[in-house]
Amino acid sequence: MSLTFEDRKTTILDQLDKEGKVHVHRLAKQLNVSTETVRRDLERLEKEGRLRKVYGGAVRVRVEQTEPPFFKRSLMQQQEKSEIGALAASLIKDGETVLLDNGTTTLEIMRAIKDRTQVTVITNSVPILNYALNEFRGRVVFAGGEIDPKVQAAVGPVVHRTLDEFKADKAFISVGGVSLTDGVTDYDLEEAAVSRKMMQRAEESLIVADHTKLGVTTFAKICPLENVSVLLTDASCPQEWVKGLREREVEVMIGARI
Repeated sequence: MSLTFEDRKTTILDQLDKEGKVHVHRLAKQLNVSTETVRRDLERLEKEGRLRKVYGGAVRVRVEQTEPPFFKRSLMQQQEKSEIGALAASLIKDGETVLLDNGTTTLEIMRAIKDRTQVTVITNSVPILNYALNEFRGRVVFAGGEIDPKVQAAVGPVVHRTLDEFKADKAFISVGGVSLTDGVTDYDLEEAAVSRKMMQRAEESLIVADHTKLGVTTFAKICPLENVSVLLTDASCPQEWVKGLREREVEVMIGARI
């Protein structure tokens, strides 16, 4: 029985997410259809805004390279971020020092550990610092420097020098996107550099990303996928992504639905 367009669409988009590009002739052979059928499928998907046709195939549509404001992001995928925050909190032991970079998901981690008196948090995030000053019962250290009001975080060489003074147990890194081909990326070059530094200053680094970040590539590279040992995500993460990441030796931990 021949595959329907919806079946072919799923295969095309899954392959696009994993590899970043699809080829007409390979798809025709894989789907057991003509190259004309594949080209019509790609044209239809391009009209839907799901891909961009190029010579011989198609590539992913580049996401908007300007990140929404922090407050707007805090209202997006709230449940998923809470799931990840609770999961991350369960991995933090009393007596540990953790690094939280600037992000709405790492803010959820801060909320989840607010009553942990034996935990030290180091952050460059102004929203996380503000929350900690009012709610956190543990110890907080601000890795200060020049404040970028656009991203509401300290960035630049002073932050890097401050982070060099510490060695943490765990770093929780928020991201703009996770791609099987392009690795871990963020929207802002300076924030990506701080996240990379935090990974260097921790015994263990954990990427936190809700399912909408998977298959996405943004402007600034944080690290290649082979540098990631653990990714924390939410219960809506597709099983194909779990399989793809584990095939690349990335441990995937999924938060429980709240």
